[in-house]
Amino acid sequence: MTQHKGLDRRSFLRNTGWTALVAGAAANTPLAAAPFDLAETAQAPAGSFDFDTPYNRLGTDSIKYDQPNRTYGKGSVEVGMGIADMDFRAAPSITKALQERLQHENWGYLDTPASFAEGIIAWNKKKYNVDIKPGELIVTMGVHPGLIATLKAFSPVGSKVLLQTPTYNGFYGDLTASRTISQEVLLKRVNGKFEMDFDAFDAAIGPETYAFILCNPQNPTGNCWSEADLMKIGEICLKRGVLVMADEIHCDFAMKGQKYIPFANLPDKKIVNNSITYKAASKSFGLAAHKTAWFHSTNPELLAKVRVHHRAEMNTLGIVANQAAYAGGEEWLRQCVNYIDGNHDFAVDYIKKNLPLVKAYKAEGTYLMWLDMTGLAEKIDARGRADKFNREKAANVAARKPEQMIEEWLVRNAKVHLNSGASYGKGSDNHMRMNIATSRKTLEKALSNMASAMRAGTTSMAQG
Repeated sequence: MTQHKGLDRRSFLRNTGWTALVAGAAANTPLAAAPFDLAETAQAPAGSFDFDTPYNRLGTDSIKYDQPNRTYGKGSVEVGMGIADMDFRAAPSITKALQERLQHENWGYLDTPASFAEGIIAWNKKKYNVDIKPGELIVTMGVHPGLIATLKAFSPVGSKVLLQTPTYNGFYGDLTASRTISQEVLLKRVNGKFEMDFDAFDAAIGPETYAFILCNPQNPTGNCWSEADLMKIGEICLKRGVLVMADEIHCDFAMKGQKYIPFANLPDKKIVNNSITYKAASKSFGLAAHKTAWFHSTNPELLAKVRVHHRAEMNTLGIVANQAAYAGGEEWLRQCVNYIDGNHDFAVDYIKKNLPLVKAYKAEGTYLMWLDMTGLAEKIDARGRADKFNREKAANVAARKPEQMIEEWLVRNAKVHLNSGASYGKGSDNHMRMNIATSRKTLEKALSNMASAMRAGTTSMAQG
């Protein structure tokens, strides 16, 4: 391995740290331009990781924190509990790998190494016993580009795409980009738990229905679908000629006592061959802005048709970060999932004891909570507020729904931002989505702020 004379870059990093490295670079200290060596940089340190110390993301152009403050005014939001990314420091293997790569100060075209796909394949085999052959894997710039390319390949303009609602609001943008139309099928709610409605699903399929986007584990309800659920929905789609597009980006977050079942592992090969699965490390390791993902299928004919509509321009740091995550981040992720499981328990218990206007249940998977805010909506007359706003708004201003009035009320009165349920499809009335992938201290502050605001009484409830 070629190095500049007089500098061992690895020992330099170990002995002085990144701050000294930057200072040395500023002083024209010669830096090694050697190739990036993942094997030596990816190993995580032994011991436990700190998820409990709050990590300040304000002022970093974070969508979760800075965007609401830009929308509602500086200082309006103290705690961002909305968009689905995590507040934790990255796994050390990722930070170390990125620091090493930054020493090579050239950012030309990247030839994605074969080891990148090999790492993805090895991770899925070890964690979930999913066998992916190299020719069955396509790397892309995010789950959305993969979904859009697939819709363009299989769903003609104006055709219907099945969505089980409430569902991840980003899917609607994928439909807009592919010029397709949503066919919403409500999930059933039985004893507070969401379930698939197979009869309604089958009845919704018509001659213009070519695809179904499955969310597994489900965003925002948190369902980890059982093998029986997936087999039944897969049988319907196979029989009716509907492609299954399985978005499994939250797969690494199954809570204690729950299990994520990959669609690609179903026992019926015909059902599996009628599907494409989309995944990424972005949720698992907090790498959303690195824009790296992949999709795979056992059916080469499906992948060949998608390739016609797919183009990926990968970025160097995204490849490095993702590769380091899978090579050295397994223990960090295990501890992270356990911590989030504890956050679920804490939040459900706190809400039950202190927020009588809110109903919550522990999700089976994801780091999201789907909150029933009907009590608060009625208390603040969210529907009346929305009607009044829509009557008085200017013609060029978008109309608002009651859930958006709940969102605004929480910002104004609790300084907490949650995602409005308005954009998650049918069945989202009076619901809000809360992201609990944060320090428990931060989570407690958010819930405490909300409880205080809701206890303030009718006078406070009447405020904007």
